[in-house]
Amino acid sequence: MIDVRYNRGGHVSRLLLEKLARRRRGYVKSRWFDAEPEPSDSATGPMVALTNQYAGSDGDIFSHMFKRMNLGPLIGMRTWGRVIGIWPRHILADGGLTTQPEFAFWFDDVGWSIENRGAQPDIEVDYAPHDYAAGRDPQLDQALAELIKLIPKEPTRGNLEQRPSRRRRRRQGLR
Repeated sequence: MIDVRYNRGGHVSRLLLEKLARRRRGYVKSRWFDAEPEPSDSATGPMVALTNQYAGSDGDIFSHMFKRMNLGPLIGMRTWGRVIGIWPRHILADGGLTTQPEFAFWFDDVGWSIENRGAQPDIEVDYAPHDYAAGRDPQLDQALAELIKLIPKEPTRGNLEQRPSRRRRRRQGLR
């Protein structure tokens, strides 16, 4: 479960999505240590992501791309829709700083429309003030329910205990 609610921005969505998109295809087993996944740092099992109306910029991007990459359902509320980035590099004479919009994002499925629109979740669940006051988190509850539905019934790791035979095979035609 990945929770990007209240993500106000930054530059980590690319790294996170790259890691989450890695699919486990096998294992490397040494004589002395437990099996390691191949490729390394690959995810196993189902994923869901939580987002809300306070996720903006990198929160918008992560939410949209998580959904676009079919990594799992996106749960929560439509994101803020404030994607255009700034570069705080212009220092004023009095030591202040000024910024202006400089980086816009275009996606092959929606074009420029994440800006001012946000990423729409697959499953919309509000987190109302009375839920917060009562200590409830209906978005988290929905995410857990979805994960339980998605968890495979069989183990995701194959039988690594059955090893190939180490006996020497006789070459054909030789005695």
